[in-house]
Formats: sequence, structure tokens, C-alpha cells
Amino acid sequence: MSDEFYTNEGGRRFAERLKDQVLMLDGAMGTMIQKHKLEEADFRGPRFAGHPSDLKGNNDLLTLTKPQLIEDIHVQFLEAGADIVETNTFSCTTISQADYGLEPLVRELNIEAAKLTRNAVNRVLEKDPSRALFVAGSIGPTNRTASISPDVNDPGYRAVTFDDLVAAYSEQAEALIEGGVDVLLVVTIFDTLNAKAALYAIDEVFEKTGQRLPVMVSVTITDKSGRTLSGQTPAAFWYSIEHAKPISVGINCALGAADMRPYLEELGEVAPCYISIYANAGLPNAFGGYDDSPDDMAKIYDDFA
Repeated sequence: MSDEFYTNEGGRRFAERLKDQVLMLDGAMGTMIQKHKLEEADFRGPRFAGHPSDLKGNNDLLTLTKPQLIEDIHVQFLEAGADIVETNTFSCTTISQADYGLEPLVRELNIEAAKLTRNAVNRVLEKDPSRALFVAGSIGPTNRTASISPDVNDPGYRAVTFDDLVAAYSEQAEALIEGGVDVLLVVTIFDTLNAKAALYAIDEVFEKTGQRLPVMVSVTITDKSGRTLSGQTPAAFWYSIEHAKPISVGINCALGAADMRPYLEELGEVAPCYISIYANAGLPNAFGGYDDSPDDMAKIYDDFA
């Protein structure tokens, strides 16, 4: 896709950079937060001290209650070599925030997360202005699935509708763009129908705002059958979302880097856009630990590159 297709300067620079360079994405925000062993009071802060619901575990809320902590984590990833850093907005939709009774905060959370991530980028650029760094607005899958019933006794039941998802994703995408992200990243897709709702919502927001950013898409293969939770192979997934003309498509999480290779190759054979991969440390072993070390994963990534 032509660079001129994108209306934002960051998006055009991102597309241009991809022509010549493999760009490195940051790592997992959740595990970095876990290292700090935060308690309920940390998530609440003074602003939400009297909130009626438990808030521990709502990592996205830390954008407001522990902003310096989140910004510093972004900086750590950038200083470790990441070219792209994701906003702390994986669960920043009304659907996901309903678990905590914080639906009215969604717009603020997304805008502030984007600004916070930009602050981190600017801190690193002050030390080394020669680097090209980008902010990706992270759009997670929500905690509901549009194509599978959560009730085994009622196969026709759905906990969310396509229209519900479109409304939630529209609010998130518009706020992320307002906050100043360079790219939108639809990530950890386990249900293609959810992803199609997100991509439809993003396109509606582009039409509404007159802006068009690069869109990255990343799916999760849930087990060694090589399929998503909703049953698609990587190739079938691509054909379901290719109309959105993403700048990249890829795979994240689930199996670990080594076991992703055949599915990544399948995706690479059918998709004409750029390919992304970001694995986690694999599935837990019999002792609840993980066998993939950073050194092991680095060697696999080197081979992929």
C-alpha cells in the first residue's frame, strides 16, 4: 500500500521504515507489571479509593493511578531496542471495563495511555534523536466472543453482538487516534468475528475523522491443531480480513516461538503484506513454569528474521 494512503506523519514514516528494516515490537506489559507486586490500593490510588468494585488486575487503569510506572516500563522496552511500543490499552473497551464498573472511563484511558506512551518515546528520543520510534494503539479482543456460545447448554446464545463490539471498538479507536498513536494494532485475535467487528469499527472511524492510520493485525493460534479458538487456519483467517488492507498480519502468544513456525509460514504464503510474530514463552510445563528462555527465543527470532 502506498505511503500516501496514510494521513498521519507517523504512519507514513512507519510504512517507509518497513521497506528497509525489520522493526522490533515491545514485550509484554502484564508480566512487567507483575514484577512490581501491586496490591489493591495501588490500582485504586486516591481517585478510586471508594470505588465499589475490586480493581486489582485492571492493568489498564494504572495509566491513571500509576502513570510513572507505566511510562517507565515503556522506556525500558525502548531502551532494550524496541522500535514500536504499544499503549497500555489491551482491555480499554466498555465491554472489558464493565467487569470493573469503569465503562465511563474508556475514552480517558485510551487518550491518556496514548499520551503516556508518546512521553516515553520522547524521553528516549531526547537521548538518541537518530532513532525512529513508533506508538501502536493496542486493541485487544475483549473478554467475550461473538461466534461461540459461552453456555454449553445453549449453543445459540451469544454474550455479545457484532454491533456491541463495533460500538466498543469505535470508541476505543477514535480515542487512540485522538491521543496521537502512529499505528493501530488489533491484537490477540481468538475469534475472527470479533476481529472483523474491530476492523469495521476502525474503518468507520477513519471515514468519520478523515484520518487513516496503518493497521496491524495479529491472531492467536490456540493449540497445535494450528487453528484459532473459533476454528480457522491462518490462511482462512487471512482471507477473512484481507479486505481491511492491513499493513501487516501476524501471530502472537500461545505456543511459543518454535511451534509457531509452520503457521507463520502458512500465513506468509498467502498474505501479500508484512508479517509479524511475537511469541510468549510457550505453554506451561508440568511444573507450571516455562521452558523457553530469552536466549532460546532470541535464536529463533534471529532465524525468522
